[in-house]
Amino acid sequence: MTHAIRVHKVGGPDVLSYEPVEIGEPGPGEAKIRQEAIGLNFIDVYYRTGLYKAPSLPFIPGNEGAGIVISVGPGVSNIKPGDRVAYVALGAYAEERIVPADRLVIVPDGIDLKTAAAVMLKGMTAQYLLRRTFHVKKGDTILIHAAAGGVGLIAGQWAKHLGATVIGTASSPEKIELAKANGYDHVINYRTENFVERVKELTGGQGVDVVYDSVGKDTFPASLDVLKPFGMFVSFGQSSGSIPPFDIAILQQKGSLFATRPSLNQYTAKRHDLEAIAKDLFSVIESGVVSVHINQTYALKDAAKAHADLESRKTTGVSVLIP
Repeated sequence: MTHAIRVHKVGGPDVLSYEPVEIGEPGPGEAKIRQEAIGLNFIDVYYRTGLYKAPSLPFIPGNEGAGIVISVGPGVSNIKPGDRVAYVALGAYAEERIVPADRLVIVPDGIDLKTAAAVMLKGMTAQYLLRRTFHVKKGDTILIHAAAGGVGLIAGQWAKHLGATVIGTASSPEKIELAKANGYDHVINYRTENFVERVKELTGGQGVDVVYDSVGKDTFPASLDVLKPFGMFVSFGQSSGSIPPFDIAILQQKGSLFATRPSLNQYTAKRHDLEAIAKDLFSVIESGVVSVHINQTYALKDAAKAHADLESRKTTGVSVLIP
């Protein structure tokens, strides 16, 4: 018998219940892993509150983790017992779990498993945002909201390495300094400054090529107002609430803009894309282009406190749960 966090009904952090569970053995195409660490993400909150619908109730939340393969089911050839692996798949808040083997990637020896667990979702998100959704290149000017968040800190370093001028927003002086230490050229305190006016000042009235927005309701439609003509608005989260329905004509009115709502699930649906995105992420970490600092660590049984801290914006960067 092992332990996991289960959600029997959607709601606040108090619905996260630490309890014994029976995991069983892997079936065809599956692997059983002993988890070393589990990543904490806002998407976990979305599932807990019901904003994102879980397949069934009760369910085990959590979307990324890393550990050691214990056993594999019939037909599995890409991994073997003893391998160090990481993944993005719902059901991570557990000491042990079963994962489809084709969703697992081998973690290079130069990366510890806590780091791997902390960056699989956030780091692969940063990869597809910067290298696939909008291909950031030297000379681009970009805006990333929530610059001191998990994706924000990784994306800031990576985008700076690619040669972009990187502007961010954050909510406190401490978070601003953290972002500046992680690749950002300019960071705007959105609580005390009008970020639209400030971006226009920083860009000489030109605006930015792309906005990466995981905040949602509080930054829309203002995010459209900082874009150059033909710029791209990339919505990849809604920590402040969902963006309300809008008239698509607003994109024409504000400069023939592009808008997209991408998802990591689609970008990694094919095995070769998952491997390529993970390989690119691991390479920038191993080379030192991206430094990952785990700023908060919680015991798995304290997941409710971790969620409360995340929602109240007490956390910065990446956080992990330890079984």
